[in-house]
Amino acid sequence: MPSLKRLLVQVLTWVRLRVRRNPRLREAVRPLLRPLLPVLRRYVPTPPAIAYEDWIADYDTLDGEARARIRAEIAGWTDTPLMSVVLSARGVPDAALGAAIASVCGQLHPSWEICVAHAGPPGAEPAPPLVEAARKDARIRFPTAAAAGDVEALTAAIAIARGQWVILMDGNDRLAEQALFRIAREALRHPDAALIYSDEDRIDAQGRRGDPHFKPDFDPELLLAQDYFGRLLAYRRDVLAAVGGLRADAGASACHDLALRAVQAIGPAAVRHIPAILCHVGGAPGAQTGPASATAQRVVQQALAAAGSAARAVPNPLAPALLRIVHPVPEPEPLVSIIIPTRDRAELLRPCMEGILHRTDYRAIEVLVADNGSTEPDAIALLAELRDDPRVRVLEEPGPFNYSRINNRAVAQARGEILLLLNNDIEVIEGGWLGELVSHAVRPEIGAVGAKLLYPDGTVQHAGVLLGLGWPRGVAGHIYLGAQGDDPGPFGQLAVTRSAAAVTAACLAVRRTLYDEVGGLDEQNLTVAFNDVDFCLRLHARGYRNLWTPFSVLFHKESASRGDDLTGAKARRFQGEIDYMRSQWAELLDNDPYWNPNLSLTSTERRLAEPPRVPRP
Repeated sequence: MPSLKRLLVQVLTWVRLRVRRNPRLREAVRPLLRPLLPVLRRYVPTPPAIAYEDWIADYDTLDGEARARIRAEIAGWTDTPLMSVVLSARGVPDAALGAAIASVCGQLHPSWEICVAHAGPPGAEPAPPLVEAARKDARIRFPTAAAAGDVEALTAAIAIARGQWVILMDGNDRLAEQALFRIAREALRHPDAALIYSDEDRIDAQGRRGDPHFKPDFDPELLLAQDYFGRLLAYRRDVLAAVGGLRADAGASACHDLALRAVQAIGPAAVRHIPAILCHVGGAPGAQTGPASATAQRVVQQALAAAGSAARAVPNPLAPALLRIVHPVPEPEPLVSIIIPTRDRAELLRPCMEGILHRTDYRAIEVLVADNGSTEPDAIALLAELRDDPRVRVLEEPGPFNYSRINNRAVAQARGEILLLLNNDIEVIEGGWLGELVSHAVRPEIGAVGAKLLYPDGTVQHAGVLLGLGWPRGVAGHIYLGAQGDDPGPFGQLAVTRSAAAVTAACLAVRRTLYDEVGGLDEQNLTVAFNDVDFCLRLHARGYRNLWTPFSVLFHKESASRGDDLTGAKARRFQGEIDYMRSQWAELLDNDPYWNPNLSLTSTERRLAEPPRVPRP
């Protein structure tokens, strides 16, 4: 029997791989396989991550039929917007420049022009590929004279643009053939859009693509820490004029500076993200390990000041090429009510409390220990000891374990302006952890704030919650699980403060007013699981932005005092909580705004989705 089972698994694994590699076969058999998915996931090993070149072939390559559909859609538009591609050509090798021009000339969207940013000494002639291309196509145009510097050249090229949209493009890069079509369609579908960005990858001199950067939807927090908008940006031309265009004193950070100023002028609703690889970035890769420039720090500091923020842009100790935004803690410090549900397990609660009471720099605290019926002598003795500390109150919360109810009842007795929900198996690592959380929780636009939690071995346990993990019926899970604690992560994701759809209540800071505004944790439908996710999504629905910060770091033994047994009644309860979350939040669970739909929802790692959760063009 074991050998038969092993043979069956091998056969099913082979079938799964073949189906994955054949898009048409996959679409044909998906309805048949859907009822078998739970069995397949349990017994058949997940195939290895698909190679990017295979993913490109399966999901990012247009065939004749797709091109015909795109052309037919364009033909049906009553308004075909003119796209002005502002091409930066200085210092670009002729071969790369020729490829960039060809990628624009080969666009499926027919209404475009190239405005060349021509920099050089007085009387300098444009590069030969530009001159030859302009001779063949009148849509390729130059300012009357060369500009002295790169920013001045871009400004001169923008000045001769005639299109409704201006697209900044580096001469080392190439556009995907549907790039201008996708931007035009996004603009037509969203008339209020004023800035559009897309995903991108890298391309070498031989035309090989790699290192795809699948980005989140607009995240103002991330844009301050790094210019994640990237190399292909489309601006509505009137917006460029309104914000004053590029500034020469911003130097190499001029595009980041422009994006920050534009976003402040137009507001987040006018920023659109197209989750597709529309730009192939060429040239030498940018420095990822060198320090962020003083100019980059200055333009971000100016953006903070213009927004009325007292925050400071400083070098990022976790990723030198990026920035850290430090927000001040109000003076006097607001009182923080730390709420810790517990039961027995004194060996967990004692180090947790010692770290809070004796190794935390932030002093304005009260600790509410909500005891859910401890019976072990060591735990009872510890609770009696804690009662002697004036900063600690021990609340008796007997009865069946209901995490939501325990926290809600403790909150009702809390006096703090800030609430911190904390597990009893958390251990303090460094003294500044609480001040960092408070500095964000007091910001009026911010909802819940989560910390970077590490397993005892130093690997990542929590770096934000990903909605829909376990797709197609998943609810949520932690991303980058098991990454090294000092790893900056892909594209700096573990090194910068960023927005998240949700964070774990194992360590969650929030203003008391917001907790009351959304009605606290759901003690009727979500007694144990997903109550924190639901809470964060209710904050999100009211317009607050949840955050994760890597600058508040603690150890977490991950619910060690409760275990992870999911059998019998516990399994039924857990399934009921899944069903409830899907009934309330299905659309959002399947479309986490901070996780690109080209990334998998079946892995906590940053793997390619098969298939992507966006339709092909």
